[in-house]
Parts: sequence; structure tokens; C-alpha cells
Amino acid sequence: MATNFNTAGGGPEQKRGNYDAGQIQILEGLEGVRRRPGMYIGSTGSRGLHHLVYEIVDNSIDEALAGYCNKIVVTIHEDNSVTVADNGRGIPVGIHEKTGKSAVEAAMTMLHAGGKFGGGGYKVSGGLHGVGMSVVNALSQRLEVKVQQGGRIYQQEYRRGIPIYDLKQLGNSTKTGTTITFSPDPEVFEELTYSSDTLSGHLRVVAFLNKGLSVTLRDEREDFEKVYCYEGGLIDFVKYINKNKDPLHKIVHFESEKDRVQLEIAIQYTDNYTENIFSYVNNIHTQEGGTHEAGFKTALTRVINDYARRLNILKDNNANLSGEDIREGITAVLSVKVEEPQFEGQTKTKLGNTEVRGIVDSAVAEGFGTYLEEHPTDARRIIEKTVQASRAREAARKAREMTRRKSVLEKTSLPGKLADCSTKDPALSELFLVEGDSAGGSAINGRDRRTQAILPLRGKILNVEKARLDRILGNEEIRSMITAMGTGISEDFDIAKARYHKLIIMTDADVDGAHIRTLLLTFFFRYMRPLIEAGYVYIAQPPLYRAKSKRGPKEETYLYDDNELDRFFLNREKDKYDISRYKGLGEMDAVELWETTMNPTNRTLLKVTVDDAMAAEEIFTVLMGDKVEPRREFIQTNAQYVKNLDI
Repeated sequence: MATNFNTAGGGPEQKRGNYDAGQIQILEGLEGVRRRPGMYIGSTGSRGLHHLVYEIVDNSIDEALAGYCNKIVVTIHEDNSVTVADNGRGIPVGIHEKTGKSAVEAAMTMLHAGGKFGGGGYKVSGGLHGVGMSVVNALSQRLEVKVQQGGRIYQQEYRRGIPIYDLKQLGNSTKTGTTITFSPDPEVFEELTYSSDTLSGHLRVVAFLNKGLSVTLRDEREDFEKVYCYEGGLIDFVKYINKNKDPLHKIVHFESEKDRVQLEIAIQYTDNYTENIFSYVNNIHTQEGGTHEAGFKTALTRVINDYARRLNILKDNNANLSGEDIREGITAVLSVKVEEPQFEGQTKTKLGNTEVRGIVDSAVAEGFGTYLEEHPTDARRIIEKTVQASRAREAARKAREMTRRKSVLEKTSLPGKLADCSTKDPALSELFLVEGDSAGGSAINGRDRRTQAILPLRGKILNVEKARLDRILGNEEIRSMITAMGTGISEDFDIAKARYHKLIIMTDADVDGAHIRTLLLTFFFRYMRPLIEAGYVYIAQPPLYRAKSKRGPKEETYLYDDNELDRFFLNREKDKYDISRYKGLGEMDAVELWETTMNPTNRTLLKVTVDDAMAAEEIFTVLMGDKVEPRREFIQTNAQYVKNLDI
């Protein structure tokens, strides 16, 4: 389905600048994309599937950054095809000089063909490598592009990246823009169903980062439509992140531009204990930080220490507050626009431009320093919080040293708790965190002693969302987990020291088990997030039912949810089986637990991932934070999806 727009706010007459076929530069062909799709979109699972949409949206965003687009509409169709439409200038339709093809076809079929190279088409662009449209085309069973430009409408279709006809003119139009509809190729992707929640989260951030840009998501499968448009930009972004927290002051916001680097920052402290800094370069989330984030942190630390000394809160004989102290409870969104960004790091999302660090440093020093001078009451609240954080950090340091001294796993350090495995190779080792002594006993007796270690947990661990690190390290169960993993925690964390490359949370399937699982996930997300990012954290899936034959051979079948139970009885007589519903792991003996939940041959594990840090931040704050009302709203909204409720 095509979506049309008026040119108001988005037509070529608004800005000067030519964007024609001559600005489409070709760097190399499209070879290898279908053979190795993971190199271009990360995976062929759900993450890669959604990345296809992000790549096309990025091209529309580039038009918005250039000032030619103010509306983007993303539509999920009933057959899980997707349309992305914008009211930008439209992909150039003229003949590309070097190829003899239309510029549309060059952009859609040749890797690194686009207006992002050489500075002619775009001053600033969000695509990392300029491969977006061509990669999506190569990995789509079918793709159709429509361009409205120069008073006409043009169209071309492709099958698995190959054009089925030349670009053709369909008719006349008074509008401008590009509309791309594609169907992911089932020969490439393991998952073909789009999640409106996943796309909503991404598109919301896009709208926050591009003040005044209207981004619409439509889902025809559910008759759903949501429009995201934020005139406040990053101010609205920080408000959204902190909506379930108690802020200490109004949001600090400033913008600047120097040496063709544009900078925008929004900052707010809350009474929370966690640090939330989201940094972006040309709308790309720089998960690994980089020079812009380093400049921000350095300036923030220096400004607050200088101000604290001028207020005489820090005496001459006091040490400076650390960066970690100063960032406790902060929510900050940092967005920079760089003409030639240099990315590095494992995921190519770490900014490497050295000149950006100094630019951000000086801008933050001036902008935030001025705010503190002009708002002394807010400044004192912030300083007092950082001083309290410093005192707690010193207490936590002592607690960490105690934990570190016990890090050699001797029986004296973990009396009777950890049943370790015999192998010393972390890549082969698994640590099961098991709820309760009864289940722990079954797990210890039923495990593979060579590769599986068991750590029984007694009761519920501390809710780390409501505690500082010094109190967290005083919790016996948390200390046991830290010592068992061997990585340390917080500033001492070192993933290279992980003793197990699979950390498996194995709790009951009831409400208490779900609560314990959430407490553990909150702890790992807040204080050991690299374990999740490395793919080391899993959730075990024990069966919910056992179907046991009443006659003949005592055959047993384990069923893991209600859907499996329903399918089991489709072709079977229900009265011939005894159905038992497990309430907890403690009801299983060692053999049952091994066969259903721990045996690598039979078991099902769910890998814990953090694809959207902001969404994870929000859900943990709602579920585990101090405010009751957001949690009540969450429960009321999601109660309809509950299938099994223990009362």
C-alpha cells in the first residue's frame, strides 16, 4: 500500500542543494549479501528481520537531517510485508553515468551506491556503511520502489535483488518522496513475523532524536496506528525515560555547533541509583560510547568537582568525587551530528573521531557549568547526591574487597552452596542458579558433574533497583553469585574472568519463581550487563505438565505450556492420561529434572538479550522501582495475557 504526502515541510523547494543522478557514487557490487547476511544485518533471526526496516527508515531520516522530509510512515501489512514511505526529495531517477542504469536501480542493486559518499547528496547521514537499501533488496523475496519526483511517479520491482523491469513512469504527481515495500525472504530468515512493539520502540527514539519529525507506525494485522512527533526533542526524550522516577530538578538542555559538529544534550538527575547515558551519532545509537561520550563524562566530572569546591562542600583535604559518584542517578541523552563519522568497536557503534571529544567537553563545561551557576538550589541537590554516592562507594569498595578475598572458591567461602563442575574450561561450563534447597538437591544429583555447576539460592535476593551498591554487596546470595562467577562487579567487573559461559536461571513456573527470576535479571542488567551482552545469561524452561498413561506401558510425556497440552490431546483421548501440573522444581526428582530441564539434548533455554536498552531500563524501573502506580497500570494492561495464575 503506497502512502502519499503533501509537500508542506518536506519539498525540494524548501532548501538549496542539488540531489541528482551524478551524486550516486558506486563503491562495489552486491556480491555476498545473500550468502553472508549476518555480516550486514547482524543475524537472520528476529533482530535481523527488524533491522531491514531500520535500514530503510535510515534513508528517510537522512532526508530529514538534510531538511527535506518531515513525515515518515511505516506500515506492517497483513502478510508481514512492510512499507516505508517518506515525503523527501525522492531517490534520483536520472541515468547514472558510470553504469548506464537509473540512479534508483544503482542505489537498490549495488552495495555502497548512494548519496552518502563524497558529500554531494548529504552533509550528514545516519547509515553506517551506505548499504541499506541494496542489502534489504538482496534479502527480500520481493521489493517495490516508487519515487515521486519532478512532477512524475516512477516504479521498479525486484525479486531477491534482481530487477524484473527497468524503472518506468506510472503517471504524474504534485508530491515528492520515496515509498519502498518489501517482503523478507523466507529462504534467508528464520523468523518472518514483525513485532509492532519492537518497531514502536525504535521509531519512538527516531522521533525523539529528530525534533518535529512525524513518524507513524501502522499495523494492519491489528488495526493499530501510532504517531510519534516530539517538538521538545531530547527534552521530551529525557522526560519519557524518567517518567516513573522522581527528578531532582528541571531538565538541563543546550545545543551548540563548532567545526561543523552539531551537539545537543539533555540532562536530569533523579533519586535513582543507576546511571543512564544514551549517546547517538547521526541518529545511530553508540552502544559502546566513544569520543563524544568520553568528552561528556570528563567535562561533567570536572564541572561538578569545581563547583563543589567553590561551595566548600569539598574541602581542601577531600579527594575529588569520582565520575561514577557524579553519574549516579543521572539520565542524559547526547546527540552529535558529524559529517564524516569514524566508527570502531565490536559492533561498529563506538565513535572514534578524536576531534569530537574536545568539542563536546568544552560545550558541556560551558552549558552545564552555566546551569549550575544560575540554579544554585538545583546545583546543591545534585552535589549532595554525588557526595552521598561517594560515601556509599567507599563502603562498597570495602565490601568488594571482602568479596574479592573470597573469590577463590573454597568450601570456607561458599559453605555447602556451590556444587562446582569438574571442567575448568569456561566455554564448556554452566552455572545453574536454582531456587530453593529442594530443587537444588535434585539439580545437584541429576546434573552432568563434568560441565554443570549448581548454586542453590535461598529465598528472594535483594531488589537492587532500590539499593546502593554497598547494601547490595551485603546480601549473602548476591555475594555468592559474584564469587561463583568470578567476574567481580561494577567498576571491578572483568568478563574475561567469567568462570562459566552459561549462566542459567532455573526457577519455579509459579508467581514466586517469576518474581525471583525478575530480581535476578534486574541484578544482572544493572550490575553485570556485559554478561547479557556477551550472550552468557539464559532462562531454563521446565515443563508445566506431565501426561502419564493410565494403561499399558507407563509412558510419560512432558508438556511445556498450555498450547502443547492442547495439541497433545488433539488426537488422544483425555481420560486415558493422568495430567499433573508442576507447581515447582522441588516436585521433580533428579531424573525428571535432568531429562526435562537440564539435559542439553532435550532442554529448552531462552537466551536473555538487550536489543533495546531504553525499553529494558523502562520495564525494570516499572516492575522493581519505588512507584506503585506505573506497576499497577502495567499489571492491569497485561493481566489479559495471563494464562496460569497461582492464588
